[in-house]
Formats: sequence, C-alpha cells, structure tokens
Amino acid sequence: MKSAVETLNPTRVRLTVEVPFEELKPSLDAAYKKINQQVTVPGFRKGKIPARVIDQRFGRGAVLEEAINDALPKFYTEAVNEGELNPLGQPDVDITELKDGEELKFTAEVDIRPAIEIPDYSGIEVTVDAIEVDDEEVEKSLEQLRERFASTTPVERAAADGDVVVVDLEASVDGTVLEDGVAQGVSYTIGSGQLLDGIDEAVTGLEKGGSATFTSELKGGSAAGQEASVKVEVSDVQERELPALDDEFAQLASEFDTLDELRADSRKRLERMKSYDQATQAQEKVLDALIELIEVPIPEKLLKDEIETRTHNLEHHQFPQLGLTWDSYLEREGKTREEHDAEVEAQSVKGIKTQFILDELVTKEKLSVSQEELTEHLMRRAATSGMTPDQFAQAVVEGGQVPMLVGEVARGKALAVVVETAKVTDTNGEVVDLEDEEDDEDDEDGETVEAASDAAEAASEDAAAGDKPAES
Repeated sequence: MKSAVETLNPTRVRLTVEVPFEELKPSLDAAYKKINQQVTVPGFRKGKIPARVIDQRFGRGAVLEEAINDALPKFYTEAVNEGELNPLGQPDVDITELKDGEELKFTAEVDIRPAIEIPDYSGIEVTVDAIEVDDEEVEKSLEQLRERFASTTPVERAAADGDVVVVDLEASVDGTVLEDGVAQGVSYTIGSGQLLDGIDEAVTGLEKGGSATFTSELKGGSAAGQEASVKVEVSDVQERELPALDDEFAQLASEFDTLDELRADSRKRLERMKSYDQATQAQEKVLDALIELIEVPIPEKLLKDEIETRTHNLEHHQFPQLGLTWDSYLEREGKTREEHDAEVEAQSVKGIKTQFILDELVTKEKLSVSQEELTEHLMRRAATSGMTPDQFAQAVVEGGQVPMLVGEVARGKALAVVVETAKVTDTNGEVVDLEDEEDDEDDEDGETVEAASDAAEAASEDAAAGDKPAES
C-alpha cells in the first residue's frame, strides 16, 4: 500500500491511497465466506458454494463491494499512521479507481488537529476579586440558618406573605383535568416562588377552606409549556416563627455555645467560599489570557458539529425539562435568535480552542494522570450526576468514557501549570497566593476547564461536553 498526504488547510488533509489488489485477498475471502453463509444455491450445501458460482449468481460487484467495505477502515488507519496524523471525526472517503485484479485507489478527506505552538506564558497577569466579607453578608448567612430552624403554627386567619399554606391543586387544559396535574397536601411558603407562577396572588387572603382559580404556564409534565387553569384549595394556613438570634439558637443550630462564636464561624465559612471562588476566577482568567496568546485554527466541520450538538441538547433535552419553547426561552434570556446563535458559536470556538491548547500543554509538559487522580475525579463527577461512585464508574467503563475522564484530569493539570506561573493580584492590589488553594482544589481543574470552555449547559447530564469536540 502507498499513501500520500495533501494539506488542504491547517485543519484538513486529503489522503490518497493506492492498494495492490493482492492486499485485498483477506477481505475478498471474508466476503465470499460471509455471502456463503447468507445465500442458498440449489445443488450446493450452505457454506460450500464455490466462488465462481457466487460470482455468476450474485455478481462479482457484490463481492468486491463487501470486501472493500471490510478493507477500507484498515487501509485508512494505516495511511493515517504512516502520515503521523491526528484525525478528528470520520473521513469523507471516495473510491477513485477500482480495477478488478489490479488495484484499488481511494481518497479520504478528514479534519486533523492543527499544529499549535505554545509560547512563553510565564508573563500572564490577571486581576481577581478581593476576598472581603462584610457584616451584612454574615447577618444574611445567619438569617438563612434561622430560616432552616423556623417552626410553623396553624392560624385562623387569611394567609399572608411568608405564611405556609397546605394546598390541593388541580390543573386543566382546555377544560380537561390533566392526569398528572393533580396534587394534594402540598406545603408552600407564600412568596418563595418555588411552585407555579400566579399562586402567590391566588392564595394570599384565603383562609382555611378557601379556594381560587388562576392561570399559569406549566413548567413540566405532559402539558409543559401550555397555559393551564389551576384550581387551588387551602386546607391549612400556618404562620412561620423564626427562633431568636441568641446563644440558645447557636447551641441549637451548631456545635458552638455562643452566638459570637457562630457568627465568627459564619464569617470564616464565607471567606473560604470566596477564596475558592477567587481561585476558580483566577483559573478562568488565566485560561482566557492563554487563549489570547495562541493562534488556533478551527476545523470548520468540527465547529459546525459542535454548534449543532449544543443546539440539539438545548432544544431536545433542556427545553422539555423546563417547559420552554424557542420563543419563551429567548424572551426569558432577552435575546434574539441571531444573538443566541452568535453566543453558541463563540462558546463552541472557545471550547475547541481550550481543548486543543491544553492537550498540547499536556504533551509539552509531559503530564500524566495517576489512578488516584482519576478515582478522585470520578468520585466528584459521580456526585454531580446523582449516581453512586460504583454506578457512575460502571457507566463510564461500559460507555468507553474512561479516556474522556483521563483527558479532563490531564487538561486540569495543564491549566494548573499555567496558573502557577501567572501573576495574580486582587482588586486591592494585593498579590494572591493560590498555592494553598491549589493544594485543595487542583482536583477541580477538570470542571474549571469545562466551565471556562462553556460546555453544554446540561452539565449534570454530560459534564464532559467540553471534552467532546476534539475527540477522534
């Protein structure tokens, strides 16, 4: 077999392959054997039909077609290896010449990973938010804790904002009660916004035993996205009572003896959260700066496929779950379809660039992934998927997704290498030392890369979307 590579552009090549006919013999033999098992010819036992009879009865062309379909992937792979190429996706194959008994010629056009030069990135400088926790944030945190320990007491009065009402609901569309539109004994805090639009206005002012009807767009179920008439009946009205903010509450809600100790712990917890956010912000800004330094050609077909995948996931997976249509989604986002499409394209371009660059860094820095690092990453991904680690691991292995997870961890480590060399200052002008954060958060780098490259919004379903575009 002989092959040649023609560069069509920085991200696409054409392979020209010439195969002597004798190299097709194993595939021809396999083709005759396969056809032998599929057909019946009077006078011959099944599987014992001579090749000349098969040619006469079914045509030599059918045998050649079967043989070529079997052989092409092998010859294509040999040509790719010979040319030392890194293909992306499936090739467009065209058989240019087939002379029975003499030669097979074909071409294969395929996208490839572009050659990327990683420049000196040690001069990257970024600014992140300073870690500042004010008294108002601490008090808000304590109020949220009080809310968790609130108690309720039944009252004989009209329901008001902040009260808990126990309601029965019945949703109808075009006068027909929906089978999945009936619910009883639902507890709802007025003003929480956690149920149907319009219910707050409907139940406010109702006493126990009262009822009302309102119109609302259903967010899920069989009639998701449709306007429904909802009848609500109040079976109980309960007043919420918050515990006093004192030492007794501190002992009830925590391991601390005094409110001052609880307040100090709340401040530390908020500082830790902001410290983590600061580290994540630094990683994302460093990644943005790195992308700006490097020219990365984008394969057109790869970009087109990625845009189509993101749009398909949004339209066929997220819209049904949220009860949205394109019109309602765009209205909610305050965008036109053209603006949305432009954003998706920009996100896709950034995602592809991110993966190409970080993969090149993995090679340049000779980074590897240990079993422990992979296991820790798998545990975290399992937690976000709602599956147990064993279930998630089984799904990953069965789906052949282990290389994808290894890639996520490796790219996270590559980004960490760049972050270590960057100068990070906060908005107060103070130099930020991320070393301690990286010790704790390095394992989050895979997710940081995914977030920075704007993976498919359904991360709980496909947290590796950012990994998907450049897989071969």
